[in-house]
Parts: sequence; structure tokens; C-alpha cells
Amino acid sequence: MQAFDADLFVIGGGSGGVRAARTAVQRGARVMLAEVGGLDGLGGTCVNVGCIPKKLYSYAAHYAEGFGEARGFGWEGNSATLNWTTLKNNRRNEISRLNGVYHKLLEGSGVHVITGYARLVDAHTLEVTGGTGGQTETRRFRARHILIATGGRPHIPEFPGNQHVLSSNEIFDIDPFPRRLLVVGGGYIACEFASIFNGLGSRVTQLYRGVQVLRGFDDDVRHFLAAEMLKKGVDLRLDSSVASVEHTPGGLRASLQDGDSMVVDAVLYATGRVPNVERLTLDSAGVAQASDGAVLVDEFYRSSVPSVFAVGDVTSRVQLTPVALGEAMMVVDQLFGPAAGKTPRTMNYEFIPTAVFTHPCIGTVGFSEADARREFGDVSIYRSEFRALRHTLSGSSERTLMKLVVDNASDRVVGLHMVGADAGEIVQGFAVAMKAGATKSVFDNTIGIHPTAAEEFVTMREPVAPRS
Repeated sequence: MQAFDADLFVIGGGSGGVRAARTAVQRGARVMLAEVGGLDGLGGTCVNVGCIPKKLYSYAAHYAEGFGEARGFGWEGNSATLNWTTLKNNRRNEISRLNGVYHKLLEGSGVHVITGYARLVDAHTLEVTGGTGGQTETRRFRARHILIATGGRPHIPEFPGNQHVLSSNEIFDIDPFPRRLLVVGGGYIACEFASIFNGLGSRVTQLYRGVQVLRGFDDDVRHFLAAEMLKKGVDLRLDSSVASVEHTPGGLRASLQDGDSMVVDAVLYATGRVPNVERLTLDSAGVAQASDGAVLVDEFYRSSVPSVFAVGDVTSRVQLTPVALGEAMMVVDQLFGPAAGKTPRTMNYEFIPTAVFTHPCIGTVGFSEADARREFGDVSIYRSEFRALRHTLSGSSERTLMKLVVDNASDRVVGLHMVGADAGEIVQGFAVAMKAGATKSVFDNTIGIHPTAAEEFVTMREPVAPRS
């Protein structure tokens, strides 16, 4: 039997893959990692075309609001204008810096990074096709364990003219800046980009085929955010979808299913993501997959093949970077033991906080009101809507929503939701308390920091009346 080239072979250089590789080396394992993008692809979707550049563009969009709001605080003078090229170049420089950081972390830890596409041959054998300097070769490796961490990719459905549209991967470098932008989709990616480009100065139309955006979020959050986006200028159209897109001298003509049409400079499709499993030839090793291609894993992230594991978006569980990091470390603990003095890590998918970087931002942790009623039955709802102190002088009509969901049997706070400035920053701290089982009484007995928006979460005393 051929000896193993590695104790762990990681496919994918995203957040989960890099964390698994580095941690495994620290436990004494021999580790190889294949990344099709080479060193420039390290960090995966989050670093290259996801949360990091998207958050940077969100910051950029907020400055436009800030310049206008400053007048209410006595600042005078002409407003600044956006240099789209400068923003793109500065974003690229930052992403390149982060790629380099990931490279140094892997190189310094002793992980062998290979550039190319990896595919499974059998339960322990892989082939990697790629190379550098224009030279392509295919090499074969054997590994005791294989970890699939290839993430997901945007999915654009089939329809006439879909070759003219962009996904979230390409929108960051669009040239020229789209003065008229059509965003198709109602999930968090679509809502974020609609907010971002609206803030940057585009005339944005957002189409969603459903009755309200952000399916799966708390209903109050969904309706509140939609109303705020409309106030800020996004032309949000529900129960609407695209029939076809064609190129015309004046721009892209999007024909809608209801017979209407519009001409825009660009069309962004953000209608979902699919597991990135192309070219992995998982069937060669007998790895079972779901109908969408996702790798099926057990509670220990082991696939149907005992030597093959998978973490992150490729499993279609919870598609969040911090979740992929936690899953990766759990796999390493199982295979190579925990760090000295530590117990093996476990993963719990309850009370995972998340943020949506719309304008205004969403922060949420725990159950929605509807889910809580199904899970616990008797619940109390505490809700507050107000104009933040900042906007008493800024002139902005933006409002803030805060909501608590309490299980009456235990008094435990099982849902916490916010729409407003810095919602993600605020909710992170409360997520710790909720993970620890904080009750409404604990919230009530906690002194608030005044004057802040966050103090509202510990000063809501009276539940709202149930909806009829």
C-alpha cells in the first residue's frame, strides 16, 4: 500500500479550509491544501468577493449619508463626490493584503499549498490539476483524511438573456459605475447590494418574486427594513420577476413577467447560492450528495465515506464564515485531538448571531416571533421603535426597531432582533448573554449605558399586545 502524502488534505483555501489546515499542523499533522485561485484565492468567498469587500463598500455608501447629515451639526461646505475607481483600487489593495496574510499564516505553520483544481479519485486519493507560470500539470496525492471546504458560488437561473447579468462575484469591479442598477432577489445579499449601490448614488430597482424580502427573518424585521429601504430611495417591487434581458443601444432592457420593462446599466442577480462541487468528482469516491450537490455529513461532519469530511457552505447548513471556522476546528479536534489542556470542541447551531449590512443594518440572534411561538407556545413580545438621538439633529427620518422574544415558561430571552445603526455590533454582545441562558429578569436588572440605542434592550418593561 502506498504511503500517505498527508495526514489531512484540505480542498479549498477559504476561511474554514485555512483554519482547519493551520490547526491540524499545530496538532502535529502533515497537511496539504489545494486552492484553485492559488495565493490570490486564499480567504475564499468571504475575503475576496463576500463579507469583507461588501462591508468596505457599505462603509463607503454610509459616507454619502454622513456628509448630508453633518449639516445638522453645523458642518458647512460642498459635499464630496464618489471616485469609483479609487474605491475599487483601494478595495483590491486591501484584499491583496489579506491574501498575503493568509499565505504567511499557512506558510509559517508548515502547510503545503498547491495551486489547482482537486478532484477525488477514491476515498484516499486526489488529483490536482493546475500550476504556475503558464505550465499545467496533474499530480496525484494520497491522504489519510480529506476535508472538502470549497464553499458555495452564486447561481444564476436559466432565462433568455442571462448572459448579460452579473452575480455578486463580478459586481465589485463593474465598470463604469452603474447609474441605473436592477437587483434581482430578496435575500440578504440582494438587500445588501441594493442598499450599498443606492447609497453610492445608483438609481436602484430591486425585484423580488415573494411577498416580502428576507424570508426566514422575523416578520417585524422584514417589514421594517423594507420600509426603511423604500424611504432611502430603493425602488423595491415585490411579487415581481424578470422574464428576459436584452442588450440595447440605451442599456440593458429587462422585461418583467407582468409585462412591464425597464432599461438599466446593469442587472445583478442575487437569487441564491449553490454548493461549489463542480470538478470534485465526488461520486468517484462514493461521497453522497443532496439534490443541490451539497455534501451530506453527520454530526461530526463526516461524509458517507469515513475518510472524507466537509465543512462550511459546501454542506448547505448554516452559511456563515464563523460557522465554517467552528466546524473546521471541531473536525481537527476529532481527527488529531484537542489543544493541550482543552476538551474537544462541539458545535451548537442555536443562538447563532448574524448581521445583514443593509442601510439600516440588521442584527439578530435566536428565534423569530413565529418560530418561537411554534417552539415554545406561550411567549411574550417586547418591541420598541424610535428615532435615534443622532437623527434629532441630522435631519434623517431613519428609525430604529428593537424586539425581544421571551419564553414565558422559563423567562428566557429566546429571540433578539434589531434594525438600526450598528445593529451587528450591538447584537454580538447580547448573543453571549443569550447563549448563557439570560432571562428577561436579567435583562431588566442590567443597567443600561445612556445615552445609547443599545440601552433600549434592557429598558423594555411592558410586552406588546398579541396580534389578532
